[in-house]
Amino acid sequence: MDWNDLTLDLLQEIEIKAPTNVVFESLVKRLTGKSVTKDEHALPMVLEAWPGGRWFRDLGDGKGHLWGFVQVIKPPTLLEIHGPMFMSYAAAGHIQFRLAETDEGTKLTMRHRVLGMIDPEHRKGVHTGWEQMLQGVKGLAEQ
Repeated sequence: MDWNDLTLDLLQEIEIKAPTNVVFESLVKRLTGKSVTKDEHALPMVLEAWPGGRWFRDLGDGKGHLWGFVQVIKPPTLLEIHGPMFMSYAAAGHIQFRLAETDEGTKLTMRHRVLGMIDPEHRKGVHTGWEQMLQGVKGLAEQ
C-alpha cells in the first residue's frame, strides 16, 4: 500500500449567481434539512453551527452517525468541519467550504482531504457526491 492509497485530496469550485450570505445560508441548508442522497432520498442531517458543534445524520431516538465537528465557522465566508464524514472506519477527514464574492455573485470552493484506509467505493463516489451537493447549493441560492 502506498501513500496515495491512504489519502484523498479533492478540490471543487462552483460559481453561483447570488450574494455570499445567501450562498452560505444555502450551503448550511444543503448540509442539513435539504440534504439528499445521490438518488434524491432524504438524508436527515443536523449541523450545530458553532465551533465544536456536531454535524451528524439523525436517525431519531438517539440513533445516528457522527460525520464531524465544526472546526471553524465564519459566516458568510468560511465553514470547516473535521471528522470521518460518511466513512465509518479508520479515517480522518477535513472539509473546507470557502466563499468569495465575485463580480457575478459568489465563488464556492470546497476542499475535502482524508487520511486513512479509504474504501475504494467511497474514493470513487466522493467526486460526484460533492459535485451533486454543490449543484444543490447553487440551485437553492439562485432560486
